[in-house]
Amino acid sequence: MGIHSLRGSGKPICMSTPWRRFRERLINFYPPLLGAGIRARTIDEYTIRVEMKLTALNRNIVGSHFGGSLYAMCDPWFMLILMRTLGEDYIVWDKAASIQFLQPGRGTVTATFHIPHERIAEIRLEADGGQKIEPIFTVDVLDAQGQAIAHVEKLLYIRKKNRESA
Repeated sequence: MGIHSLRGSGKPICMSTPWRRFRERLINFYPPLLGAGIRARTIDEYTIRVEMKLTALNRNIVGSHFGGSLYAMCDPWFMLILMRTLGEDYIVWDKAASIQFLQPGRGTVTATFHIPHERIAEIRLEADGGQKIEPIFTVDVLDAQGQAIAHVEKLLYIRKKNRESA
């Protein structure tokens, strides 16, 4: 079926249905991502790989990737992974982010967003206690040689929905 239990928690996680997978593919047509040439591919329930080729539409004045496009390729993915795995009983928002540019990005750049199964179980357990959770996740944007060109840190807000607001 589409629901599996987190190891040791007894709580179900929401696995993707074919409809949800189809909707996730549609994100590649979201104008800010499409315009920058950003393409996302779901690897599994916990991992999304994103890539962006250098084009005239995302190149800055010195010929490298525009910083805003580098950030855009890192924006929603941790939130979407948590929304998918926690399910509709939880509020998941991006709260803050920072990006550190390490070197100019040229050519195709990639970033892999992964939240381990065990970390999701911890987040669920904390949120089930009724408190807001503000986990921090990090990702590096890599060039074709595997060198980090940017480091991104994301702060998320997670809370279990009240029965009245669900």
